[in-house]
Amino acid sequence: MGLIRQVEVRRLNAMKSGRVEFFTPQTSQETMMVRVEAGAIEPLFVHHFQTDQLLVVRGEFVIVILQNRQYFYIPLSEKIPTVITIPPGVPHSALNLSDEPCLIVNAVLRHGDPHERDYRPLKPPFPYDLVAAKQALETLDYPLTA
Repeated sequence: MGLIRQVEVRRLNAMKSGRVEFFTPQTSQETMMVRVEAGAIEPLFVHHFQTDQLLVVRGEFVIVILQNRQYFYIPLSEKIPTVITIPPGVPHSALNLSDEPCLIVNAVLRHGDPHERDYRPLKPPFPYDLVAAKQALETLDYPLTA
């Protein structure tokens, strides 16, 4: 996957031993489990002194990134171990368009004390394009399963 300005999306490397795969852990100062309920369409929010490193461990969802007055829809799924890194100051949101909750690990990097406006919802400047978000999920390139 590519780069959207400061946001990085990369598949995790794995080491295989028999029928077990070991994935590279993310360095962090704090690790959170995040549950995004089925059908969730969340408002935008920004972290001021925090970098998110998100990895889906169950289900799928779409991260919405707002940059240059344009939304970017980035699909993530448990079937493709991928980390999205969102640096401070980037407005983002979560869309879970499925019928199942999504479970995410966030390996947080702190760059200072939490800001009072962290996690406060921001009004999106224009509506999300849910068709584009669904299409993003449909374009995921799932690996072949044995």
